[in-house]
Amino acid sequence: MPADVAHGNAPVTVKPVVNAIRILRLLSQAGRPERAVDIARQLDINPSTCFNILRTLAAEDMVEFNAMSKRYSAGLGLARLVEQFVTQGQKIQLAKPLLESFAAKVRVTVTLWRRIGNDRIVIVSSAACPTDVRIDMSEGQRLPIMMGASGRLFASQLDLESESSREIFEKIRWGAPLSYDDYKKQVSDASQRGWALDDGYFSIGILAVAAPVFSPSNSIEFTVSAVMFRGQRDEAGIAELGSMLGGLCSELESVLF
Repeated sequence: MPADVAHGNAPVTVKPVVNAIRILRLLSQAGRPERAVDIARQLDINPSTCFNILRTLAAEDMVEFNAMSKRYSAGLGLARLVEQFVTQGQKIQLAKPLLESFAAKVRVTVTLWRRIGNDRIVIVSSAACPTDVRIDMSEGQRLPIMMGASGRLFASQLDLESESSREIFEKIRWGAPLSYDDYKKQVSDASQRGWALDDGYFSIGILAVAAPVFSPSNSIEFTVSAVMFRGQRDEAGIAELGSMLGGLCSELESVLF
């Protein structure tokens, strides 16, 4: 049985991590500072273990320790962590009108992709042209990191000469035959012109164009992809769409970061 399947069926529980989460939850819900001994008693954690976890959380700013009262409370680091998650979701919502406007303008389905982990990407927002026959791309849909037009952009940040990258590529079920050498050439072409193309490889009859959304550190954190039926645009129209996507991504940089 593959390791990933085995892990999926039998998730591993790491007790110190579980206890740390329980401590953070207790301090967040209590609304008042607590002593280490009281926390250990309420959660039925070994006092020494509880103290060591609290020291670690304090070092990471997840909890605050008052040396005078010898009590712990939820820390600023925890608040900042929560704020980052909430803020990111809000920013993605702010990006939605831009995607909808662009989809209506160019009459295609537009998706916002984000990298998750080392080997997957996910649609975090999607907008379709309200009038034309369209291709539906559902929010939450996940793909291997190298797949599709967006995958070619994320792949530009990978070491494509490594055996691990080649293994990821070989596991992908493409809609049409595609060699690894041809794929690497397409990734290189995408990097040079600023937008990527998947012409029937993701799915037969479907064409996608994607452009990157760069973070302040100049890494690709998001991409925007326009999805349409093959033959909907000629070569010049595809290039124009790629350029327009680049402009949209520049706007999104100020919204998402």
